[in-house]
Amino acid sequence: MSIGSRPAPRLIRPVREPATVPPPLSGAWAPDDQRLDRADHFPLPAGHRGPEDVLIDPAGRVVTGTEDGRLWRWPADPAPGTVPSVLADTGGRPLGIELDPTDGSLLVCDSERGLLRVTDDGRVRELTGAGAGSPVRLANNAAVARDGTVFFSDSSDRFPLSQWKRDMLEHRPNGRLLAYQPDSGRITEVAGGLYFPNGVGLTPDESALLVAETTTHRLLRIGLPDGRVEVLTDLPAYPDNLSAVGDGTYWVALPSPRLPIAERLLPYPRLRQVAALLPDALRPQPRRYGLVALVDGDGRVLRTLHGPSGRYPMVTGVRQHGGHLWLGSLTATGLSRVPRTGAGAPGA
Repeated sequence: MSIGSRPAPRLIRPVREPATVPPPLSGAWAPDDQRLDRADHFPLPAGHRGPEDVLIDPAGRVVTGTEDGRLWRWPADPAPGTVPSVLADTGGRPLGIELDPTDGSLLVCDSERGLLRVTDDGRVRELTGAGAGSPVRLANNAAVARDGTVFFSDSSDRFPLSQWKRDMLEHRPNGRLLAYQPDSGRITEVAGGLYFPNGVGLTPDESALLVAETTTHRLLRIGLPDGRVEVLTDLPAYPDNLSAVGDGTYWVALPSPRLPIAERLLPYPRLRQVAALLPDALRPQPRRYGLVALVDGDGRVLRTLHGPSGRYPMVTGVRQHGGHLWLGSLTATGLSRVPRTGAGAPGA
């Protein structure tokens, strides 16, 4: 049985939490730059969807993974509409994709198989089984140090990716941050008790990690090697993958602004338990709204890009390459790309 295919618990175990109120998208979060609604589209072949993350390799080729387990690759500098070729099949559900700086291979967080290494010829090798004493349940996103150490989020020890909404309704610290040591194959826990940890980014000096907690809509800084957790900021939207630019700034993908109904339910654990048993269509749904943000190492927001019409829905991955931003999505049928500067920016 793959690690992500175990039966999910039927009942969630929510606890009473104080209600919160989502802040408006104003100030630094105002939708002044709406370029995400004018993105170029790079379709997947018909029938394939869910390119959750995106990576550009040293040759300029664009890589993503879809819900059927396949990794896809576009040639360098593809024109809009270019169709990719299959690089590999993980046999699971690939999410975050990073480059190993020591050998150029890809490190893939697969929600069903754990942490994988994929070489340029398409060979797939599983790196994780048990992680720090228990199985890796939902490998999600990663950052790789210069020595090849892989820091990655294990988002939930109770629910597979297909049940992520139930984990959010439960609103418990079911996740952790792990480190994979390539020389020994050893996995250690960097920090535990996290609320659906998701995106991971290393600081330039590799003294700390920025981590996105999706459930609590927070950005954290986690010190290395002590694992000390510091809350940097509370966000007006739910964060997903992070990608470091390399200059001390980070792009954050935000699949949806926060949902008032979900936050009003926090003081009522029984209602949340009932909501978790409802058909998915009757539970609180993410808003169809495109959003990414550039933040610094203290969590301060430097820039936001919006797509209020949701033309490219549920942005879960963002990657800067040259003069463009590449976007991935948990639900879309392809990748999107927008220019970082120029038409659409305030004052442009």
